[in-house]
Amino acid sequence: MLPTITAFEASPDRGRGLARDMPVRWAFEEVGVPYDVRLVSFEAMKQPPHIALQPFGQIPTYEAGDLALFESGAIVLHIAERHPGLLPADADARSRAIAWMFSAVATVEPPIVEREQAILTERDKPWHGERLPMLGARIAKRLPALAARLGESDWLDGDFSAGDLMMVSTLRRPAAAEALNGFGNLAAYVARAEARPAFQRAFAAQRAVFEAAQRG
Repeated sequence: MLPTITAFEASPDRGRGLARDMPVRWAFEEVGVPYDVRLVSFEAMKQPPHIALQPFGQIPTYEAGDLALFESGAIVLHIAERHPGLLPADADARSRAIAWMFSAVATVEPPIVEREQAILTERDKPWHGERLPMLGARIAKRLPALAARLGESDWLDGDFSAGDLMMVSTLRRPAAAEALNGFGNLAAYVARAEARPAFQRAFAAQRAVFEAAQRG
């Protein structure tokens, strides 16, 4: 039986490959492991069967045998630990790749997602005009350090790894993409990752769901 993940039946990202199932799809493609997808509606995400898999009523989830997981980073790490291709064989390099995974979701991503939420949900608030520049400054604080660490290298630490996969997934978010204009090496880093055949397959698979929903 193939591992099964959940994804939006009608994704709000409108086919741009930004929904949280995208890193998981990408990870499966990188390691060459086939998988099934169960599409869920927004209503179904809040019902007990899905809540039993994902306590916060979000996507993606992962099921394989008796194991059920949630959180895209945890699922990517699970895939990477069990299949060659996303984590180095050397123990120290492996630990560094995992550290970059945590850095992507815990250090770089929070101000990016917070700014996106502010744009979407706080437009009518009196503090909106002052809050956006503040959140933009938080994003800008992270990117120079990341750009300096990447330098002229193709990837963050040796070969492409799960750390790069999660970092690029973060940098592809709209609020980050706007800020990349001043960091040529980071923009090239994202483009390099998006050119990977595994990314292209994952993107096409996710976009096909959007296009099918559009056709009704």
